Amino acid sequence: MTKINKKIIEIVNKAGRIGAIGTANKLGQPNVAYFGSPQLSEDGTIIMGLSSNRTLKNLEENPLAVFFCVAESPVTFTTPGYRLYLKVREIQKAGPIFDSVKKAIAEHAGPEAAKMIVAGVVFDVTEVRPLVAME
Repeated sequence: MTKINKKIIEIVNKAGRIGAIGTANKLGQPNVAYFGSPQLSEDGTIIMGLSSNRTLKNLEENPLAVFFCVAESPVTFTTPGYRLYLKVREIQKAGPIFDSVKKAIAEHAGPEAAKMIVAGVVFDVTEVRPLVAME
């Protein structure tokens, strides 16, 4: 796991931030989806709730993903943001992680949103890169 500094945690966990997760299936076919539920911990763990969608299907076939998040919009070359490279540690469709994800989503997005959640996914952050890397 990667230790995460507080600035990155603040941006990723900020209410209203913009985030998208990129995944690919076992054949490498990509998918990108907007997500509001990810929560990042200082120890380099991200937890998010997923419905029965392409993102979940891809993660069940290929555990690697990238979470792209920016603190605000419109997005420019100076907008604060990060790319977090992820690897699935666990996909839980019943149990304490699943229950806590559903509860958190119900509190923040409402019970209808929570009803759509079928899995709580735990990722390890393997790398963090700035939004714009001029290398």
